[in-house]
Amino acid sequence: MYVALTKHLPIPNPAKLALYRKSPEYGPKILFFSGGSALRELSQHLIQYTHNSIHIVTPFDSGGSSAVLRKAFQMPAVGDIRNRLMALADQSLQGYPEVYRLFAHRLPQTDDREALKATMEALVAGDHPLIACIAHPMRKIIRHHLAVFYQNKPEDFDLRGASIGNLVLTGGYLSYHRHLDPVIFIYSKLVQVRGTVRPVVNSPYHLAATLKNGQVVLGQHRITAKEGGPLPAKIATLSLSRSMERFEPVTVSVREKLVSLIQEAEMICFPMGSFFSSILVNLLPHGVGSAVCRNPCPKVFIPNMGVDPELGDASIMEQIQWIHRLLNDDLPVMSSPIPLIDMVILDRKRADGPRPFEVEELKRQGTRLLAVDLVDAGDSRRIDPQKLIAVLLSLC
Repeated sequence: MYVALTKHLPIPNPAKLALYRKSPEYGPKILFFSGGSALRELSQHLIQYTHNSIHIVTPFDSGGSSAVLRKAFQMPAVGDIRNRLMALADQSLQGYPEVYRLFAHRLPQTDDREALKATMEALVAGDHPLIACIAHPMRKIIRHHLAVFYQNKPEDFDLRGASIGNLVLTGGYLSYHRHLDPVIFIYSKLVQVRGTVRPVVNSPYHLAATLKNGQVVLGQHRITAKEGGPLPAKIATLSLSRSMERFEPVTVSVREKLVSLIQEAEMICFPMGSFFSSILVNLLPHGVGSAVCRNPCPKVFIPNMGVDPELGDASIMEQIQWIHRLLNDDLPVMSSPIPLIDMVILDRKRADGPRPFEVEELKRQGTRLLAVDLVDAGDSRRIDPQKLIAVLLSLC
């Protein structure tokens, strides 16, 4: 039922993979719209083949310790940014394991206020074992940013379960006049991040979904069903809100440097992950869709294998239509809709792919379906990141 890109192109392509592995500094600029942890393992393997991948990450997380930081400082979420920076860091770099352990460490949920205070003060002073083992200049910079966070946090700030990496990035955000790019740049250099990580916007807004039953759900954590269970109806529209307490629709535009990053990409991917809250949310700011449309590079969609609570029973065809709709919404009013997905990559054994008449419709739109071996050998609900990397690089 599905068609390959060409009969003469082997996928995976061993020759291409060997070439990229030999010289990853010259690897392709594959851009991923993503968030969350779905691409963490893929990113860890991807740096063996390219140091030029681009990761546009959502800053709208509103659950867990991110919610505490966002409420205290009226800031974007930094957890997904931290996650991606660490996944792309040069793992052979001396000092990387120590920084990784510190950034991944969470303060105990069970410690009392005095114990948490003592831990933070030891970290700021550089006496805590997690930071004492980090070499200069990394230790000095990290201590400074932790100190800025600690000095500026509200008196009643709840440190239980806080990610140290998130606290460090928050201190950097405050140090640089509430801008994320400078602190991302600094830590990218310190741990030699093999790629580019950017939030889609620097604004402290929240994700909002209007359901088909008219209900408005505010907050990424509620849309992902992390709190309150699955949504009672399908999502009808997606937007951003100024507040998470009440729905205040807001529009925001991306910066020109983000537009430039999108237009530099040699392939644009809409990968696996929470479909609305990790992937589509990155298409909401003005400027993203038009930048994608102007880039003639291949655009690829990789649907999830497992169950995504956000999607309900939405088909792959419906997901493609969602991507098209949000991208086209950013074009001038008089523009005709443009089908923008060049290829959908599916596991060859999945049973819920597009039906024959949908395949024909996609072909008319210029979208090809590539069926390959993608599934993880140990978990049929999961895409094997190394198999997907091999396919993407073979198409570049």
